[in-house]
Amino acid sequence: MLRDAAVAALAAGLLGLPLIGFRLLDQSGGEGLTTRWPELAAAVALVFTGRLALLLIDGGAVRVALLIMVAFAASAFFVPWPAQFLKVVAVGGAAIIAIRAGLILAGPRPVALAGGAIRPIGRFLPWLLVLFALILPVLPFADRGVVDVGILILTYILLGWGLNIVTGLAGLLDLGYVAFLAIGAYTTAILGTQYGLSFWMCLPFSALSASAAGILLGFPVLRLRGDYFAIVTLGFGEIIRIVANNWRSLTNGSQGINNLPRPTFFGLADFTGSPAPGHKAFSTLFGIPYSPIHRVIFLYYVVLALALAVNIFTLRIRRLPIGRAWEALREDEIAAQALGIDRRRIKLAAFAIGAAWGGIAGAVFDARQGFITPESFGFLESAVITAIVVLGGLGSQLGIVLAALVLIGLPELFRGLNDYRMLAFGAAMIAIMLFRPRGLIATRRPTAILK
Repeated sequence: MLRDAAVAALAAGLLGLPLIGFRLLDQSGGEGLTTRWPELAAAVALVFTGRLALLLIDGGAVRVALLIMVAFAASAFFVPWPAQFLKVVAVGGAAIIAIRAGLILAGPRPVALAGGAIRPIGRFLPWLLVLFALILPVLPFADRGVVDVGILILTYILLGWGLNIVTGLAGLLDLGYVAFLAIGAYTTAILGTQYGLSFWMCLPFSALSASAAGILLGFPVLRLRGDYFAIVTLGFGEIIRIVANNWRSLTNGSQGINNLPRPTFFGLADFTGSPAPGHKAFSTLFGIPYSPIHRVIFLYYVVLALALAVNIFTLRIRRLPIGRAWEALREDEIAAQALGIDRRRIKLAAFAIGAAWGGIAGAVFDARQGFITPESFGFLESAVITAIVVLGGLGSQLGIVLAALVLIGLPELFRGLNDYRMLAFGAAMIAIMLFRPRGLIATRRPTAILK
């Protein structure tokens, strides 16, 4: 066990050497390099202790592992650690392993009783999440930063639900979904800056342009299957980014487009302290003091309403013949064709609808950022959206919400620790793949039930 734990610690030290052991610094004369050996040593100690505890649990020495993790967690409070983030990881990891050891010591009956008590809560979890989302801006801790993070998470939930139609329901692995986000964002930006259209007028045009792009992409590539289809969609995403970067007369190239249209209060008032002539301020309309956070809160509720509308639409369309046809194609395409399902038409419908939600998310992206460049729509964004859908559970609406909270919320939670926040993203993905390899919600009720 000691040898295996030492091997794991050695691997962690080698992998962490470029990530934790060294750090680049911006200096007046150029870039400099500094070392962080105490942080690297603490990370290696974390891996060694955690791996040893897990091996002891698997070997039957549960009490010994429990004592080791309790002592390790206590050291975080009495021993000075080189970084606060590593102390949090030490306490959190020790708590998780200690809970696992405690459940084994408790035996199967208490675990079963606890599972039976928790299971009814799962029925109300979607409604609890909706209720929390509705009251988030009015909670005491909800400052502008918290509400802005909520907008970001809701945007990724909207993107995840859009891709879920293509990948989760129709079974088409689309690695270039960020292209529809880019098309919707640039549609809103161009119409708003060059033609003076408002956010509300640009919103349907963004959905239509992205949906049209989805149909145009679908016609030539839907004959492909598997990896070939994924590679073509990946290329489509890169093509859109390169076009946006090179078509300077339309998109302003790498310099991007700024002063994007912000949503008004349904055209009745602006969220500014000094509105334009002929316009009314939101604070004046309701007789309240002006605050810049009003615009952020209103945008939050706009994105929340759009996300709920997409969710309701998806849940309804899954019960229609077209939704059942998507699931049939995902499970067995040859059998679905034998039943008379038009494979091309059904897949085009999935692409068009999923792309439309991506276009709407692009308009929301504009309203939140106020500035876009082609670099905002790289492959990494597609990878994150695909990871949310896959790790949440293919076809699961609730799973996508939970995955977005983990994969988007955790890095934002650790944004103050800029050296380690992406490690939280990677750790969350690894934990999901280890403990829930089929997704956070891997099982779901079938859409159609034969009675």
